[in-house]
Amino acid sequence: MISYYMPVKFYFGKNALVEHGYELKQFGKKAMVVTGRSSAKLSGALDELTTVFQENNQEYIIFDKIKENPYLATVHEGTKRFTEFKAEFIIGIGGGSPIDAAKAIAAIAKNQIEGDHIYQAQKYIKDSFPIIAIPTTAGTGTEVTPYSVITDQEKDKKAGFGSPHLFPKISFIDPKYTLSLPYKVTKDTAIDALSHLLEGIYSQNRNVVNCPIIKRGIELIIDNLPLCLNDSQNYTARENLMLAATYGGMVIAQSGTTVQHSIGYPLTSTYGISHGLANGLVMKEIMEKFYPVLKSELDDIFQYLEMSKEDFYEWLESLNLNAGVNIGDWFVEEKPAEVLKSRNMALNPIKIDAEAIKAIYRKLQ
Repeated sequence: MISYYMPVKFYFGKNALVEHGYELKQFGKKAMVVTGRSSAKLSGALDELTTVFQENNQEYIIFDKIKENPYLATVHEGTKRFTEFKAEFIIGIGGGSPIDAAKAIAAIAKNQIEGDHIYQAQKYIKDSFPIIAIPTTAGTGTEVTPYSVITDQEKDKKAGFGSPHLFPKISFIDPKYTLSLPYKVTKDTAIDALSHLLEGIYSQNRNVVNCPIIKRGIELIIDNLPLCLNDSQNYTARENLMLAATYGGMVIAQSGTTVQHSIGYPLTSTYGISHGLANGLVMKEIMEKFYPVLKSELDDIFQYLEMSKEDFYEWLESLNLNAGVNIGDWFVEEKPAEVLKSRNMALNPIKIDAEAIKAIYRKLQ
């Protein structure tokens, strides 16, 4: 039996927020906007949102303390602001970090969740304040997923959690917001989206309904990422990457992720390697590990793309993915235990043990 649940209403295209911002009226009179330090302003999204608020006669406050890989402590600080303002809904503007933080704040505030209990989502998340997403990167797909990834700095742990209550009510997906993205962010976030699409094949929860958008999404990234890297103002290429990222989010909303993601979290929390780059660094090794048991599925993808597995590896190599850090022996020995605790590991198509994880990490040294 096939089951598919994706309850997000989204508007995709230029001026999505400007033309459909009236939708925000249904969620109340007071909103908190969650952003990073600059991306919401540089992209133009924040200016357009404040105009919408004025037109809707809505009050708002801005919580702009979200950094890449947001800390749980910062999320709790945002929850305090949300509660004191008596906000009725929350809007995340930015890449995955602000939107994921907004999701966590909405859930913590609604359920009065304390400490690190948010990671036990099934037990503690019973409802949520309405969540609105406005992505300014083309990568995480969090605008159409029920997931949030937050770093517990006290435990040096980056981990995700999910609940149907974390699906945004509405997402405004406007590719023009990505025109201001730097070269590295463009590349790393696109690789994150590519990871999501591939994990739709890898996951034991793979959903056949997603197969057409997996193929198309991968094709869009392979064809358009080089165009964006050569010309950051290529709107059509930006639009295609944004669509691929949305497809990727729709895919993992059904399939979840695998070791492709889990193995990258310690690289991010320990060495500050961006999430997308961490995924890219291990992408070839993970595909090689899974290929023997997914040969038919992956060959079908490559046939659609009119390329071989080796051609794909050459394309990946052409991106020059390099973290520029020295992976310590202690990391190789200690971090596999953390990876194995990730809930995503249950979805791998084959058993992945500590030695396999160590072998992949050693390839990065």
